[in-house]
Amino acid sequence: MKFKKNTAIEPDINLIPFIDVLLVVLIFLMLTTTWSRFNEMNVSLPSANAQGSTDATPSWVVVVNSQGTYAVNGVKIEGRTLQDISTALTGLRKTDAALIIKADASASHQSVVNVLEAARMNGVVKIAFATQNSSQANKP
Repeated sequence: MKFKKNTAIEPDINLIPFIDVLLVVLIFLMLTTTWSRFNEMNVSLPSANAQGSTDATPSWVVVVNSQGTYAVNGVKIEGRTLQDISTALTGLRKTDAALIIKADASASHQSVVNVLEAARMNGVVKIAFATQNSSQANKP
């Protein structure tokens, strides 16, 4: 008996269906992807001018020093917690006065945020930050 020799059949890979499938997957991913942009917030920072405010509205002044202690209208607050500041500001809402925050340049941001949070808890809506004119800051 004579047998046929097995000749090696070279595999034939057709890449066209593979490319078609990849293109479909790519189109699917492009259509279902959510394109998000980072939102930016424009902030206009306050600047001090040479003239003071001519407002005659009553105001309470909260001073924050670099050690994180507070004083309301010149009276030092014993505690440093949010509740202590909130207790000191309880009468502010009844007088409908503005709250002016004077913070030391080296005071922590958290100290100022505590004053803002205490004002929010008391329902204060008129809040201002005291600034110092740059020419006055350089005087001894």
